[in-house]
Amino acid sequence: MVDFSLTETERDIRDWVRTFVQRELVPLEQEVLRRERNHERGLTREELKDLRQKARDAGFWGVQTPEEYGGMNLSAVLTALIEIELGRTFVPFSFGGYADNILYHANEDQKQRYLVPTIEGDRKSCFAITEPGAGSDAKNLRTTARKEGSEWVIDGEKTFITGGIDADFTMVFAVTDKEKGADGGVTCFLADRDAGWRSEPIEIMGEWDRQPASLVFDGVRVPEENVLGEVGGGFKLAMQWIGRGRYLLPARALGGCERMMEMSMDYARNRQTFGAPIADRQAIQWMIADSAVEIEALRWLVLQAAWQADQGADSRHAQSIAKLYGGTRANEIVDRMLQIHGGMGYTRELPIERWYRDIRLLRIFEGTDEIQRRTIARNLLKGHASVSGVLG
Repeated sequence: MVDFSLTETERDIRDWVRTFVQRELVPLEQEVLRRERNHERGLTREELKDLRQKARDAGFWGVQTPEEYGGMNLSAVLTALIEIELGRTFVPFSFGGYADNILYHANEDQKQRYLVPTIEGDRKSCFAITEPGAGSDAKNLRTTARKEGSEWVIDGEKTFITGGIDADFTMVFAVTDKEKGADGGVTCFLADRDAGWRSEPIEIMGEWDRQPASLVFDGVRVPEENVLGEVGGGFKLAMQWIGRGRYLLPARALGGCERMMEMSMDYARNRQTFGAPIADRQAIQWMIADSAVEIEALRWLVLQAAWQADQGADSRHAQSIAKLYGGTRANEIVDRMLQIHGGMGYTRELPIERWYRDIRLLRIFEGTDEIQRRTIARNLLKGHASVSGVLG
């Protein structure tokens, strides 16, 4: 028997997050839109900190962080359900108590200097692997690190680094052995900003919470005790970071699509043309029907990928499918919802165009559509995955 119902715990946590979003975040939407129209941050750092503290006071902290670090250590399915609820608003919020998964590979000294302060919110990190000539092809890194005494000297440039503007340290990947390259010749370093690297913002069509940066390393010196993991083991760490939780990206987009559908149906019921609501028009009904089908399909692709992760299975194939489908379909859905709203949907008075710009990124970052298609096809053609899916 296949049971698609939520457990009592899953439902309770999902409902708590839904209430938090409705009470604490949705009322901020108009102010966030106003600020963004003025090219300001949607939420100030202080406001984000206060919201996270409210959640922490209610026991909500470190969604997937191990309990030994004060986290909740929730399942992948629960985390996906949470992301769906958070996606129902465009207010740039995420729960606190989080650190990049590869920081757990730090030694005890590094954990005290980097991991624990990051979880507590006292430090901000960024993951720096993408370069001007090495985006999807991460093996083509050009940033180098050479050993001088007890230090490593890093030279190179990273680009499109999320969080790079505010981070006070970075996990930067550099080639330490050109002959080996990705096969044992790339190392990850923990580099503090005061070591001398600088960041430059990159203007994008999205908002502040998504704005990436270029990171420039010009003779930046890092002590050998700041090697994360092993010398030469950086590429494996990078792939572990990139492969983490891809199902969470379409999960958040799914929440946004649900909210926009609700807004659009309400608008269609009330918008009158030629003496009748546009909800009576077949063109509008088909947009709503097609979107509903795609939302339901995406929901189960996301939850299946998360379920596989919880079972300890290799869920990368399922995650690639969820991300590819989520990226393409979410973009089609937001386009339809904007169309239903007509000219108003195109203005910045409503959040539809805000979602339109945000969701477009889903087809690019953390693995483009083309990379996901390549991965999916390769898995099938080499027999690593079956078109029968989990049923075999």
